[in-house]
Amino acid sequence: MNSQLPEHSQQHWTQVKTRLRAEVGEDIFSSWFARIELDGLAADTVSLSVPTRFLRSWIQSHYAEKVLACWQGVDANITRVDLTVRTAVIRQATTVPVKAPEPPRTTRDGNGKVDGMGFRGGAAPAASQHEALGGSPLDGRLNFDNFVVGRSNSLAHAAAMQVANARPGDQVMFNPLYIHAGVGLGKTHLLQAVTWAGNASGGNKVLYLTAEKFMYGFVSALRTQTALAFKDVLRGINVLVIDDMQFLQGKQTQAEFSHTLNSLIDAGRQVVIAADRPPGDLEAIDERVRSRLAGGLVVEMGSLGEELRLEILNTRVAAARTHHAGFDVPPAVLAYIARSITHNGRDLEGALNRLLACSKLTGQPVTMELAEREVRDLIRPQDPRKVKIEEIQRIVARHYNVSRSDLLSSRRTANVVRPRQVAMYLAKTLTLRSLPEIGRRFGGRDHTTVLHAVRKIEHLVGNDTSLADEVESLKRQIQE
Repeated sequence: MNSQLPEHSQQHWTQVKTRLRAEVGEDIFSSWFARIELDGLAADTVSLSVPTRFLRSWIQSHYAEKVLACWQGVDANITRVDLTVRTAVIRQATTVPVKAPEPPRTTRDGNGKVDGMGFRGGAAPAASQHEALGGSPLDGRLNFDNFVVGRSNSLAHAAAMQVANARPGDQVMFNPLYIHAGVGLGKTHLLQAVTWAGNASGGNKVLYLTAEKFMYGFVSALRTQTALAFKDVLRGINVLVIDDMQFLQGKQTQAEFSHTLNSLIDAGRQVVIAADRPPGDLEAIDERVRSRLAGGLVVEMGSLGEELRLEILNTRVAAARTHHAGFDVPPAVLAYIARSITHNGRDLEGALNRLLACSKLTGQPVTMELAEREVRDLIRPQDPRKVKIEEIQRIVARHYNVSRSDLLSSRRTANVVRPRQVAMYLAKTLTLRSLPEIGRRFGGRDHTTVLHAVRKIEHLVGNDTSLADEVESLKRQIQE
């Protein structure tokens, strides 16, 4: 706090902080408001400051109206709150006054969030920089503070944090960082958290792009004959973040992405990629790109365990209470949702949104009966365990007393050919992999070789009950 301020201003600020703490709770106040300071109080305008751009952006996006309301509760003459970053060299003092009793002046930042505090320039600095680079839209909620860490995602979280905390000139440890997981398990959350944190630090240029946005940007640059400028922008950043890599299409686009990837990595710049499958399974992506992606740190984010799902629900309920103070979900109901909705984090969010809507719109308390009724369509049958080709090879090799390297080798002896054909057959029947992909996983064989093996085992199983029983036993072992 500025010690040069009049005593009555400091008293008002103390009262405002007391009101804020009471409204948002001690945990949220400590996280977001403990480092905010009063810089000035003049007529109808309050000047506050925070130490980082990220903090300013977050308060702007989520607590603008609440801070203004608390000030007006202490001093009805206040119509504007002006927030700056203390590390900024220049702070413009000009504000646009809003006369009471008109409602607080609102603008929209680059993410479509309402800003009721009259921040100059609309968008937060970090978001403005990102938009200026042509990045994909960012969601202010997707940051590290809101990411719930558990056993299934701890390695991915730690690697993302290391990238976010790195500074220009630091040695890059893992490049590229490649994160893969199924839908709704937190890939996009981590990638956007890296972008928010990196840009908020001030020294980095972090660009977040979906694969679709990258393709659109490249095609537009070719059409407008600005391809060189497009390439210069991409290769001039510190951290390139690409989401949904599996959607990158087009031979020319993939070639440009490959050149950009190589240029950034060779220059010691960080690249972070996310997709719904490991690099080797990106069948539509050029093999050279897949190889480069696999050469970094490849991390899988696993499914959400029940304990982690419950922790996510508790976190989301706490966040909802900042805007809906009366929202309450009994522990038994949260435990029921965590136990029943197992597919992904988005379904958990959807379940809570339904309970919140029912509670606010009908005035009913959240009960077990209400929860069972409202979320029943989100409860899906348990998906079968995802089978990996490597697991099939391992189990088949063990059963036939050969090594996995034998299955992948060019050996044509009888004691290796039959197990290899059985393994290829199981790979085709128990996975969604294509024949060419299965062939690549079996030592780079042609898809016709796989097709021959599948047809051969199908024929034998239909005529040899002993082999049929053997294959069924292997299926059970693989699917356990």
